[in-house]
Amino acid sequence: MSRIGKNPVVVPEKVQVNISNSLVTVKGPKGELTYNHHPKVTVKLEGSEIVVAPVDETKIAKSMWGTARTLVNNMVVGVTEGFTKALEFNGVGYKAAVQGNVLNLSLGYSHPIEYTLPEGISAKVDKNRIEISGSNKELVGFAAAKVRSFRPPEPYKGKGIKYADETIIRKAGKSSGKK
Repeated sequence: MSRIGKNPVVVPEKVQVNISNSLVTVKGPKGELTYNHHPKVTVKLEGSEIVVAPVDETKIAKSMWGTARTLVNNMVVGVTEGFTKALEFNGVGYKAAVQGNVLNLSLGYSHPIEYTLPEGISAKVDKNRIEISGSNKELVGFAAAKVRSFRPPEPYKGKGIKYADETIIRKAGKSSGKK
């Protein structure tokens, strides 16, 4: 029995939901998202709530029940509030700038890195902080992980790009043989 799947998704007034066959479409002030749900679950609109239920008692139906409900909930939250991931970069000479939908990064390599953001994702740079935001939670997380992968944080000096809420466990450097 899924504890998450049992809970209905409350649809705000400014959000429109359309369910046809296995395609769920959610429209709101921040955009439109679609999701093709698994055939072992059913998604129904009952009043101002979306109810997700398993088709039968198989293991795959039970496991996809909570997943489908969470994905639909993320769509509703995304088109109303949106999602944001914050990254911080530390290092001498490290810079970031946004030009249109391209994020320009100078991260200590011999060349600058130009990352084109996925459609529907925007970035904002403030000093040593990059904020990636959008309505699709999966794309926001993917873009943040991709930017972080250009220069992951290293444990000795802490240089690199890290999530704002991430803590880097620092290591001690080499100690000379003083005996």
